[in-house]
Amino acid sequence: MSAEKKIFLLDAYALIYRAYYAFIRAPRINSKKLNTSAIFGFTNSLLEVLQKEKPTHLAVAFDPSGPTFRHEMFEPYKAQREATPEDIKLAVPYIKQLLEALNIPILEVAGYEADDVVGTVSILAEKAGFEVYMMTPDKDYAQLVTEHVKMYKPRTKGGGMDVLGVAEVCEKFGIDTPLQVIDILALQGDSADNIPGCPGIGEKGAKDIVKNFGGLKGIYERIDEFKGKRKENLINFKEQVELSYTLATIHREVPIEFDEEALKVSEPNKDKLFPLLEELEFKNMMSRFGFEAAAASAPQPVVSAQGDLFAQPQVAETPTFTSSLKTIADVDHKYYLVDNEQAYASLAAELSIQKEFCFDTETTSLDAMSAELVGISFSWKVGEAYYVPFPEDQDAAKELALKFKNVLEDQNILKIAQNLKYDALVLRKYGIKVQGKIFDTMVAHHLALPGFKNSMDFMAETYLSYSPVKIESLIGKKGKNQLSMRQVEMEQVKEYAAEDADITLQIKQFIEPKVKEAGLEDLFYHTEMPLLLVLAEMEYAGVRLDVDELKEFAIKLNARIATLETDIKAIAGMDFNVASPKQVGEVLFEHMKIDAKAKKTKSGQFSTSEETLAKLKGKHEIVEKILEFRGLKKLVNTYVEALPLLVNPDTNRIHTTYNQAMVVTGRLSSTNPNLQNIPIRDEDGREIRKAFKSSDEAHVFLSADYSQVELRLMAHLSQDKHMLEAFNNNEDIHAATAAKIYKVPLDEVTDDMRRKAKTANFGIIYGISAFGLSERLNIPRTEAKQLIEGYFENFPQVKEYMDKSIAVARENGAVETVFGRKRNLPDINSRNGVVRGVAERNAINAPIQGTAADIVKMAMVNIQQKLEEAKLQSKMILQVHDELNFDVLTSELEQVKTIVKDGMEKACELSVPLSVDMGVGANWHEAH
Repeated sequence: MSAEKKIFLLDAYALIYRAYYAFIRAPRINSKKLNTSAIFGFTNSLLEVLQKEKPTHLAVAFDPSGPTFRHEMFEPYKAQREATPEDIKLAVPYIKQLLEALNIPILEVAGYEADDVVGTVSILAEKAGFEVYMMTPDKDYAQLVTEHVKMYKPRTKGGGMDVLGVAEVCEKFGIDTPLQVIDILALQGDSADNIPGCPGIGEKGAKDIVKNFGGLKGIYERIDEFKGKRKENLINFKEQVELSYTLATIHREVPIEFDEEALKVSEPNKDKLFPLLEELEFKNMMSRFGFEAAAASAPQPVVSAQGDLFAQPQVAETPTFTSSLKTIADVDHKYYLVDNEQAYASLAAELSIQKEFCFDTETTSLDAMSAELVGISFSWKVGEAYYVPFPEDQDAAKELALKFKNVLEDQNILKIAQNLKYDALVLRKYGIKVQGKIFDTMVAHHLALPGFKNSMDFMAETYLSYSPVKIESLIGKKGKNQLSMRQVEMEQVKEYAAEDADITLQIKQFIEPKVKEAGLEDLFYHTEMPLLLVLAEMEYAGVRLDVDELKEFAIKLNARIATLETDIKAIAGMDFNVASPKQVGEVLFEHMKIDAKAKKTKSGQFSTSEETLAKLKGKHEIVEKILEFRGLKKLVNTYVEALPLLVNPDTNRIHTTYNQAMVVTGRLSSTNPNLQNIPIRDEDGREIRKAFKSSDEAHVFLSADYSQVELRLMAHLSQDKHMLEAFNNNEDIHAATAAKIYKVPLDEVTDDMRRKAKTANFGIIYGISAFGLSERLNIPRTEAKQLIEGYFENFPQVKEYMDKSIAVARENGAVETVFGRKRNLPDINSRNGVVRGVAERNAINAPIQGTAADIVKMAMVNIQQKLEEAKLQSKMILQVHDELNFDVLTSELEQVKTIVKDGMEKACELSVPLSVDMGVGANWHEAH
């Protein structure tokens, strides 16, 4: 067998579906509103094969349109399958065009499925001396595996591939030969393909039977060894089992020729490939294919003249392709360098008489709190901009910055920028507090056109047909050889920086009418823009972190982890890696046999996910100890040891970055650190909050948290009379819900009833199913179904609201918050139930979650305004979901509490009162 001949055969639709569903919750949508998730995922997988495996030959097999021979044999074959999602139907022609451009053959034979084609070609290729790799996530292909034909299977989670040869298939299925996979499929059936199988026999039963009897022939020769219902079903449904065997068998005599020369990997058709990638907006993928759109300032990496196209791109002397987009070289522009006292004064004077201007900072770092100013660019007229370089000496830089303080702080001049908060934070360190009217193009775009990229490059290329100079063309790509902006030639920096201000001004002119058209001017100008400056102040203030306390906590946790590890190994009676999911699965389910029905993942190892182990808690003490071990390890790695590394050495505080244009519902997110995910459900998690402290002994930590804001919004939006009554009478909503569902007086509601009602209350908002509720409450599905039915019976207007939300989404393709924020739901009318279900749940929840986010933002703006008006020293320092936190001077505490309570509870008028819980302490834990 020649090692040089290696062919990959790809199962197109299996990989396309997998790619599509991988992005189902965050689909990739380009500027033409095309969902490119499936195209991107499939192409990415293809590229990885080409670059990492370097096959000599390759082909992609597609299912043909219309019925196959299996449908003629068994009409209901695949009849229960969901309709193909519309986005996949739109994606397939693009994928075929990409394959054509890459000169990769498409294999498709009328009347036969892709697996039949792959099965046939794999035999022919093996006979021709090839090592064959069938790339697919479909387990049915395991029957085709031989010594020289292997499965190349994408892992379900975590990325990577599993290569399954004969030994791996036999181990995975517990069989002697891969052909016995067909026997297993014949017995257990396949609900996805509507292969009936034998009633009463599932996956585990089928594997056990085949292991003991060898296959269908052995089963029916020794049928008397079976007993009871299983024997009865095997006899009564023998014809059905035999039919299932035929349906599950991959046909390996498809009328197709094996043309070795035609399947050779070759250079792509660059004239077809480049415009297609550009149309799809796969910019990063362009460089992986070996070329990019030409940048303005210098030739960019393109296809190398020699060597392997699919290797890393090299820089050619001249670009082979140029983008159809305009660049700085194509447009008239006047960019000026401002570098002396007279020019500074002249520019400041010009800025002072403008109604609006755009500005942009050039810095040494993406971290605003550690960045130094390299320069500022200004623009107020299209095609014209000014760049002010700053000296490296920081005292001199501050002196220069103050020359522009008045115009940047002028209440009457509109300041425009892309990601203005970053610029405001940098300038804050130079004695300038940007204030007054502002317009952030990134936030405006996120609000008016949600779901699209918000980068300046994307907006410029999409709306202005213009490709700005890329920063990499000045400083190079990330790595030790990357330059700082101070090292770049002044003329290049001037052109780059001035262009940023000029183009951002043009984007503002495009996007401003879109905000108005969407009816979002009030939300943008009176909430989002004032909030931006509030967030800048919060980030600048930061929060004190007691690093020593976290270090002590880490020592305690690591000691507990070590003890748990010892205990777990002792209980198991063997030494193993407790941190390895694979080894944990083998110990629990093979060695200790805790669960005879233990499920395996698609990669063939036992599932030991938190959800799986949580269901086994009562079966053995080792399970609880493993869960505790994992929880503590995560706390240590993610927070206890990680948080101290994020403390700014200059301020000795943590300065998280709030993202205002990232979450489509309108919620804020935070990074470095992600405060939204600090655990609070258990004592160990809450212990982390002890390290977040007031700034000194003269200050206290004040925490204010909305009480059940999303449920109150459900009451307001649904106008359900029972919910309105409970909230307006200040009743315990969960107890009141339990009383209605279980039909008992309020004072007879038990803790268990209240617990179940609470889970239902919050679950309903997220469109929870009976299955989901049963899992969460660990109760039978029938009881969960009764609980949901009882809920809707007693809160009928909630059900009406949910149905209406879905109907509105179907009609408009979107839903809105109370304040007009839009959430696009392009999949709401999908014929595919899974895809449509996700969109329907979002239709119900997005208006609630988005309105809650807007209310919190309004409260933050109101509170900051009152704190500044009262000239208080106390500061708002953290926002986490529905909770606001403050560093409060003790002498100002009562005044601040009043401001915060009023600001939050009077943020807007609803049909039910907004309620706030407040706490005070020396740290976050005590206050909350």
